Amino acid sequence: MTRQILAIGGAALPPELDNLLLIEYFLKLTRKKKPRVCFIGAAHGDADMGRLRFYAGFSQFSCAPAHLPLFARTPRDLESFVMEHDAIYVGGGNTRSMLAVWREWGLDSYLRKAWERGVVLGGASAGSICWFEQGVTDSIAGPLTALNCLGFLPGSNCPHYDSEPQRRPTYRKLVAGGKILAGVAADDGAALHYVDGKLLRAVASRPRAKAYRLTRSGRRAVETKLPTRYLGKR
Repeated sequence: MTRQILAIGGAALPPELDNLLLIEYFLKLTRKKKPRVCFIGAAHGDADMGRLRFYAGFSQFSCAPAHLPLFARTPRDLESFVMEHDAIYVGGGNTRSMLAVWREWGLDSYLRKAWERGVVLGGASAGSICWFEQGVTDSIAGPLTALNCLGFLPGSNCPHYDSEPQRRPTYRKLVAGGKILAGVAADDGAALHYVDGKLLRAVASRPRAKAYRLTRSGRRAVETKLPTRYLGKR
């Protein structure tokens, strides 16, 4: 089975739902005419707003949307519920709390099993960094920090690279100081498509949105812009 993850920097489901190119790309990865796609909104405590935006956005495409509640009426057979979908989309919010809830329910292991069996995984912000070994998070009040995540993908990840002023300098500082693994970053509107644990390509729903690779050289971070394919019409 091909193992695929789409790690989105942000803005995949904008408030006006006027640019859903990354959602369209995500759904096409399933290669199904009407894929069954599940939303997990635990990072925001299953808040109504995130769930409703998911349904409003994904319902514009030929798919069968559903959601997994972890704070009310959680399915008894959670593993079967996860495995019956073709794609899993994870919303943003508090990554640290989300991962704690996932581990309590054993969902982290079910998601790994699903991924290994070809279920497409993805999401934005918390739904992006969670798949890597580490991520840059605002889960804790104060400065951005490094967070250990699931480790499905190698290295670290930083979302919102162009939209939140502290993301870029903090990520560079953490990499330079050896406080986080080298990795990749994505602007809002950019996404990193991984196949079998390796980066296949970067894509974008906005013409100027980009993805980046950060490595450590001595005591400094080296940032390299990655080729990023715009999904819209130029």
